[in-house]
Amino acid sequence: MQESLQVLDHVRLHFNQGGLLILNLTLAFIMFGVALGIKPVHFRRVAKNPKTTLVGVFSQFVALPAITFLLAWSLHSVITPTIGMGMILVASCPGGNISNFISSLARGNAALSVTLTAIATLLAIIMTPLNFSIWGGLFLDTYAHQGITGDILQPLHINVWQMFRTVFILLGIPLTIGIIFNQKLPKLTGRIIGPMKILSIFLFLLIVALAFKNNFEFFIKYIKYIFLIVLVHNLTAFATGYGLAALFRQNKKDRRTISIETGIQNSGLGLVLLFNPRIFPPDLAIGGMAFIAAWWGIWHIIAGLSLAAVWGRKPRRRHYQPVVN
Repeated sequence: MQESLQVLDHVRLHFNQGGLLILNLTLAFIMFGVALGIKPVHFRRVAKNPKTTLVGVFSQFVALPAITFLLAWSLHSVITPTIGMGMILVASCPGGNISNFISSLARGNAALSVTLTAIATLLAIIMTPLNFSIWGGLFLDTYAHQGITGDILQPLHINVWQMFRTVFILLGIPLTIGIIFNQKLPKLTGRIIGPMKILSIFLFLLIVALAFKNNFEFFIKYIKYIFLIVLVHNLTAFATGYGLAALFRQNKKDRRTISIETGIQNSGLGLVLLFNPRIFPPDLAIGGMAFIAAWWGIWHIIAGLSLAAVWGRKPRRRHYQPVVN
């Protein structure tokens, strides 16, 4: 399996300036749609119920990256460095933009879901580059300490400050505009926010299509390996959120919501970062990272909807026969 995945490590995904502009604008539009659902009441809820919110934030930005590092390292004899770095990059991203919809289908806490999405998206401006720098750097260092070397290891140490700057532009500006739009034009926001969420899903699929239009044959050939890795990683993410919520004695609805917020990741942000030449040089072979991020974005929708179908089922009513004396 590792020998097969090594082929992906050396796949170079080139983009011209026009393609990069489309990717950046698409993600900015998606984040603008996320910001339309952010209101001051979501932050006031934190003051009323800080424990639940803190558990959700901890699960996303502390537990998941750390557990992902352990998972990637435990698989280091099976996967390649860029596959592991792709897992860590996805785990460093904030929750996905469809998590609120999936939480409502799963009969979770819709208010908590929106609150966690709002806070996580804002925190991601700092936490995404920070987590990727810490855990990604540690992952590469463990390879070096084990005597595992390769021409791809050293270049993967990226400029973290450039990543901070890029994430701030990609998230901070669209979020600010979206929040202002929401406050100034609440009626218009109410009419467009639903279609925006649906459109966001199709726009993410557009990002994936643009990223792999010239490398589709590799995607088809190696999807069986990527599928297994993402399956295990995604299940670990859902289990991390649910397990932490249970550990801190959250109710059933909150457990489901924190699980979904942890298992649904904005891997579209990871893809856009991967194609930024100031962060990852164009001559650096990062195919493994890109394939992981792309399939994560597709699979977490399938997994999330499947989980929602199970959790969202209404319990059967018990019919009691009258007792005849």
